[in-house]
Amino acid sequence: MAAADNQHKRRQYDGKLRWLCPFTESILPARRRLRLDPSNNLYFPYEPGKQAKSAVKIKNTSKSYVAFKFQTTAPKSCYMRPPGGILTPGESLIATVFKFIEQPENNEKPIDQKTKVKFKIISLKVKEGTDYVPELFDEQKVQVTIERTLKVLFLDPERPSPALDKLKLQLAQAEAAATEADKKPPVDTGPKVVGEGLIVDEWKERRERYLAKQQVEAVDSVVKQ
Repeated sequence: MAAADNQHKRRQYDGKLRWLCPFTESILPARRRLRLDPSNNLYFPYEPGKQAKSAVKIKNTSKSYVAFKFQTTAPKSCYMRPPGGILTPGESLIATVFKFIEQPENNEKPIDQKTKVKFKIISLKVKEGTDYVPELFDEQKVQVTIERTLKVLFLDPERPSPALDKLKLQLAQAEAAATEADKKPPVDTGPKVVGEGLIVDEWKERRERYLAKQQVEAVDSVVKQ
């Protein structure tokens, strides 16, 4: 009798948990996998009519491999380098962000000009050995975490400030890292010429390898069932 009562109470408890889980998932913030520096803003030197550069350091603070991807509300005037990638546990990099600075409107003070442009960094836990393709985030939407939405703030390039000094340092570090990477022997990078001048795009190759791997895993799961 006692055992039956315990089973009944257990079923009631499990039912409450199933009802509560969707609610708690909606109010509890997703656990972040990346640490950003700066954490909330992207700082750009204010130079109207020119393409300005900002930088953000991205570090994988989790114990898993993490794919990240940049998104922006102004893809025609902004872009990021790299636009995405995969970080090993503890690995970090400095991404460079490029934005064309518009001329001020009306009588607005140049440095006070506001912009509606925002940047978002999303992340996804992946397996070791996964090739990065942007479609990863479309195929696993439920597992994607919005790490941070970054606002654009302008800096006066003629007025020294801690934020401007930090930006210059990060841009120099990003440039140095890019130069060092260029010195290494290329590994599956750039277009390849195969056979009679057939050009094979790098990202197309990576996507085909990824899709082939997914098909093999799907077949294996069916066989195991």
